[in-house]
Amino acid sequence: MARTSAVASSKTGASKKLVIKNFKDRPKLAENYTEDTWLKLRDAVGAIQNSTSIKYNLEELYQAVENLCSYKVSPTLYKQLRQVCEDHVQAQIHQFFLNIELTESLDNLSFLKRMNRCWQDHCRQTIMIRSIFLFLDRTYVLQNSLLPSIWDTGLELFRTHIVSDSAVQKRTVDGILEQIELERSGETIDRSLLRSLLGMLSDLQVYKDSFEERFLTETNRLYAAEGQRLMQERDVPEYLHHVARRLEEENDRIMSYLDQSTQKPLVSCVEKQLLGEHMTAILQKGLSILLDGNRVTELTLLYLLFSKVKGGLLTLLQFWRDYIKSFGGEIVCSPEKDKDMVQDLLDFKDKMDNVAQSCFTRNEGFINAMKEAFETFINKRPNKPAELIAKYVDSKLRAGNKEATEEELERILDKIMIIFRFIHGKDVFEAFYKKDLAKRLLVGKSASVDAEKSMLSKLKHECGAAFTSKLEGMFKDMELSKDIMIQFKQVLYIQNQSEPSNIELTVNILTMGYWPSYIPMEVHLPPEMVKLQEVFKLFYLGKHSGRKLQWQPTLGHAVLKGRGKKELQVSLFQTLVLLMFNEGEEFSIEEIRTATGIEEGELKRTLQSLACGKARVLNKNPRGKDVEDGDRFNFNNDFKHKLFRIKINQIQMKETVEEQVSTTERVFQDRQYQIDAAVVRIMKMRKTLSHNLLVSELYNQLKFPVKPGDLKKRIESLIDRDYMERDKETPNQYHYVA
Repeated sequence: MARTSAVASSKTGASKKLVIKNFKDRPKLAENYTEDTWLKLRDAVGAIQNSTSIKYNLEELYQAVENLCSYKVSPTLYKQLRQVCEDHVQAQIHQFFLNIELTESLDNLSFLKRMNRCWQDHCRQTIMIRSIFLFLDRTYVLQNSLLPSIWDTGLELFRTHIVSDSAVQKRTVDGILEQIELERSGETIDRSLLRSLLGMLSDLQVYKDSFEERFLTETNRLYAAEGQRLMQERDVPEYLHHVARRLEEENDRIMSYLDQSTQKPLVSCVEKQLLGEHMTAILQKGLSILLDGNRVTELTLLYLLFSKVKGGLLTLLQFWRDYIKSFGGEIVCSPEKDKDMVQDLLDFKDKMDNVAQSCFTRNEGFINAMKEAFETFINKRPNKPAELIAKYVDSKLRAGNKEATEEELERILDKIMIIFRFIHGKDVFEAFYKKDLAKRLLVGKSASVDAEKSMLSKLKHECGAAFTSKLEGMFKDMELSKDIMIQFKQVLYIQNQSEPSNIELTVNILTMGYWPSYIPMEVHLPPEMVKLQEVFKLFYLGKHSGRKLQWQPTLGHAVLKGRGKKELQVSLFQTLVLLMFNEGEEFSIEEIRTATGIEEGELKRTLQSLACGKARVLNKNPRGKDVEDGDRFNFNNDFKHKLFRIKINQIQMKETVEEQVSTTERVFQDRQYQIDAAVVRIMKMRKTLSHNLLVSELYNQLKFPVKPGDLKKRIESLIDRDYMERDKETPNQYHYVA
């Protein structure tokens, strides 16, 4: 490869302008050339440093450096270049601070601008110098790993002689911090200036020590004071939006002019002072307000912010759980709200589900905490929630419930099942559900067989086949009864062809073990009804010998045809009362009781439905809402109604206080039997067991809540009945008696 005029060709030993024939002359020529060339290069460097025009072509200068390097003078050239640069930087610092009083009189912003010009000039000059000495940088310097590159040398000189000066550094950092504080207070600043100066500190590798530590300390102080002040002045939603805005601003600063390494400590500092130090206060002051008001936006923001702070979500979860327990406890433990308890629970569950899904990103921990909280508060009041849930289901499955379509009803039942899962005493639900289901089936008030069976399927899936076996048996009885009645009516038609009856009888045959137990009540039926009952009894027992029929008039009902082509849908008790007015105009309550045989409380309810309800078929004398002893009744000849068939038997669907008490007592009695059976089963298997271990085993086996005192009573009862005995030496230990 050919070189320029002063360099000999590697092949021919000659150049274009100069031919060195004698090798002894070469050192002297090289020395002269080197000195001249260096002077030329030094002049060029000086021109660059003084921002004057360069006399020589840049390409020529570059070639000159390359020629010098080929003469093995690279070490000398590198040292000379460094010295020239160092001399210039020292001159600059001297000039920069020539008049110290003048620099002190400059405001911080002016100082920063002056500092930035100095830095920008230095960078531009270093880049120009490096472009000329690029060959030196890429050969000699690159081959000597201990030597800094020309660019790094420039940085080192600037750092050593300018930035490392304590006065310069302090003034620079003070000015930058002042600008950032102004921006945080809402003023507009020159971001490009800060970006350049902070980039300078970073390039000079003094960013962390000289700036970042002070910056984070100041930030910490600022936001600590701001957090304390704003927690007193602002409500929680406003405070949360302020924190989010502050975090956004700080992230914007990182993107605009701060070094990326500052991001983590800076954001952590803001989060700690504005959130971490006030987590409990924020939640105590505002969580219930946000949840009560269903403030989805602020709740989402709350979760997002707390997820950034160590321990934030755990603290939020605890307060969330406590809120649900508190709010739900008020719903469940307020007897005056029993009427709306279940609907309130469903609405509350929907609301909390929405918060968990929309605001808390379906966090599994929060969903589990919600379930735990619901299970805790709903069982604070034993038995009542289970009873009211059963009654709520009854209200939805009754005929006449026009609130929902089949799809909506299915959704309601699914929601009910979620609440039902939290109930511990599911046997209470079963007892009341069975009682209400019996009424719906027997009085013909079920809205939909499909809906009934769907609910049954849900209960079976949730609690197992044993839980629903009796309920399924009730449906089987109704279906079998239909088949039996078809056969009976065929037989009756053949028997009464010559003498047709004006009464059409329908009988439901119920298996006693499946259905709720009803108190037997003897009433005085008309002869025609008694005759039909006997006919059916002979028919049924003729087909099923060995069985016993017990008539239950309580849930019987009838359709009566009256004058004026109207029909009355009434209960059997209402039927017996109304039929009396075919024989007379007016009767006292005592006369009606004697004639019908209806029990006093039931009779008053029946008369009240006929004389004091919306459809007043009877007149009561004296007038009033309640039926009292001594009242007299006559048929209302002025009775009118727009419907052809008038339903007055709604009274049968209403639960009496006696029914409620009876159902509750029956559940309690069943529980005693279950406890007894569980104790005997455990003792039979273990033979000998301490009291504490026996109680522990019982809690594992029993599916309903029970108090230790009740268990102790049942154990004492079994000891009295010789199923088990106490150890003579250790009274707290029991032995099974075979």
